[in-house]
Amino acid sequence: MKSLMVVGTTSHAGKSLLTTAICRIMSRRGWRVTPFKGQNMALNAYVTASGGEIGHAQAVQAWAAGTHPTVEMNPILLKPQGDMTSQVILKGKAVGKVGAADYYQQYFDIGWQAIQESLQQLSTEFDLIVCEGAGSPAEINLKHRDLTNMRVAKYLNAPTLLVVDIERGGAFAHVVGTLALLEPDERALIRGIIINKFRGMRSILQPGIEWLENYTGIPVVGVIPWLEQVFPAEDSLDLFERKTSSSQGDLNITVLRLPRIANFTDFDPLESEPTVSLKYLHPKQELGHPDAVIIPGTKTTIADLQVLQKTGMAEAIKNYAASGGTVLGICGGYQMMGQYLTDPDRLESEYTKCEGLGLLPIKTMITDYKVAKQRQVTSNFPQSGLPVAGYEIHQGRSRLIDPDAGTSDYQPLFDDSSLGLVDKDQLVWGSYMHGLFDNGAWRRAWLNRLRQQRGLKSLPTGIPNYREQRESMLDALATSIEAHLNLNDILK
Repeated sequence: MKSLMVVGTTSHAGKSLLTTAICRIMSRRGWRVTPFKGQNMALNAYVTASGGEIGHAQAVQAWAAGTHPTVEMNPILLKPQGDMTSQVILKGKAVGKVGAADYYQQYFDIGWQAIQESLQQLSTEFDLIVCEGAGSPAEINLKHRDLTNMRVAKYLNAPTLLVVDIERGGAFAHVVGTLALLEPDERALIRGIIINKFRGMRSILQPGIEWLENYTGIPVVGVIPWLEQVFPAEDSLDLFERKTSSSQGDLNITVLRLPRIANFTDFDPLESEPTVSLKYLHPKQELGHPDAVIIPGTKTTIADLQVLQKTGMAEAIKNYAASGGTVLGICGGYQMMGQYLTDPDRLESEYTKCEGLGLLPIKTMITDYKVAKQRQVTSNFPQSGLPVAGYEIHQGRSRLIDPDAGTSDYQPLFDDSSLGLVDKDQLVWGSYMHGLFDNGAWRRAWLNRLRQQRGLKSLPTGIPNYREQRESMLDALATSIEAHLNLNDILK
């Protein structure tokens, strides 16, 4: 198998971004290329065409490679849900919940088998596999159970790039220390060092580069400048770096930063809107008076709802809605907006029943069966007839409290009534659809409802979907990084 491995000296060194860029660079050179990450721990997930879950970062990398995301690109996905436990997604399907202490015994062998099978399948379809590691390959207490870094590199005999984040400081020590902790056969695979997130003059850095190359015997194949572009990240660590949008938009929209927030990539299209100022708000902060409040998805709906209630945010949201504010809930946020939630098997928390926010006339039961599928529907609101594409990922069934009662106050959001509701004033919205804002016309129509309330002029709705904008961003990313990265000797 022709392959290339990207590992980092630390978490958040830029492995995902560089893997994404390399996939696009190689695709533009005519290679049939695929991304791969053996095991990923993330709450940002994507549903493939086959109905399997993978990390959203791997979906973006697949698009960068010019191909469709498949479960083989990320055969193991761990979704943390508190109390040191994670849901295990194996080849796209949820197979159980496990604690950190038991994961190695229960899933290591079958996980490694899934990784090998996935790599074999990808090798029959693609010319080059670009693999991404996780965290650091030199965590000596974890190396015996590592399914993502040098075990994969050795299996593939893959030339490996070591990425270091110079923004953090101590970059040379990180590189030297990482190399020192690798086994000789692992270190022999490191064919290039990439210094990432560099700010400053290259001439000042050059003596350090020369020393590093002489000391390690490994060439520095790239010095990547600091890039302002934000691409979907793998976990909520990215949210600590996401502040209120720098643009002073006409509309102020607040997204609640729930403890177990999931799929916050749903809101990347809103961040791309020049007229929107987007803010992520911790439940302990003051809600204020934004133009809209979004309750996002979460891995643990009931537990996060309890947090909203204990911090007073639940009451603040209800008061905000009662005063005419716009509230939108997506997936777990939609479930929270109902009258109550039940969890008879205690799948998410110790609570078997929890009172909801009471904003929508629904009840939700958390079930063991997980819905994961792509959807294509037609909107009823805020504008009828718009095509909307997205995907569902949830472990709950939401139903009207009284299906026989009149529904004049609430209407289905789409032609499939199971996917969401909106009230008659179009102020309270709830939907199971992830990727909702990716749909350009629907996004603009929803924003125009907010603009009308402010007496602002409507925006044009005849715009491309976010995917087309993302393609331009991926091209710009690849062009920027390619100018500072030399892989020719490795590719030979």
